[in-house]
Amino acid sequence: MILRLHGSSALSPFKQQKALKEVQSAVPDVISVSAEYCHFVHLQQLLSESERETLEVVLSYGPASKPVDETGQSFVVTPRIGTISPWSSKATEIARRCGLSSVIRMERGVIWFIVCEAGRVLDESEKEAVKPLIYDRMTEVLLDSEEQADQLFSEAKPSELLAVDLITQGKQALLEANSTLGLALSDDEIDYLVEAFGGLERNPTDVELMMFAQANSEHCR
Repeated sequence: MILRLHGSSALSPFKQQKALKEVQSAVPDVISVSAEYCHFVHLQQLLSESERETLEVVLSYGPASKPVDETGQSFVVTPRIGTISPWSSKATEIARRCGLSSVIRMERGVIWFIVCEAGRVLDESEKEAVKPLIYDRMTEVLLDSEEQADQLFSEAKPSELLAVDLITQGKQALLEANSTLGLALSDDEIDYLVEAFGGLERNPTDVELMMFAQANSEHCR
């Protein structure tokens, strides 16, 4: 089961004013922007009253702030589905050390509230303009509702290992894999792999190619 608990403001007064100005640059008639943390707790079983109180204490952190204005159009931002954030790892460990053995894992998201003049809602083009201002698409995902955040705890079966048919199709197979897997291999790297696996007389797997691409990427050198 998944328990959802709203927390404190995710923005300091300074950051809230900054966020408002940024959103207003995209949608001028926005009059208010606020955001609060939302905690998603994956449980083995329902918590007792005392355990619930302990959990609420664990999730009461940060400087004191005014209650968040939850009016307006809401946007739910969480870590990308299928990932485990650093916050999740640490918070889950703390919860267990506090005796909350029913906690499988905790994750944290942010709910943004945007209010426009006359209470109108953002249209689709305005939503697209606002999205880059409230979340990082490299590490986060924008959801339609808090309920969708339950996907954070879904466990997908590992996909099967795939072989790239270098022996039969030659270099062309590697060129296609470079495109479909997003490996960003250079021509020199592709030639090296063709020669290396040709010498081994076997096909490379998608995992081997991905590991090679990451190990040789600029930011990993």
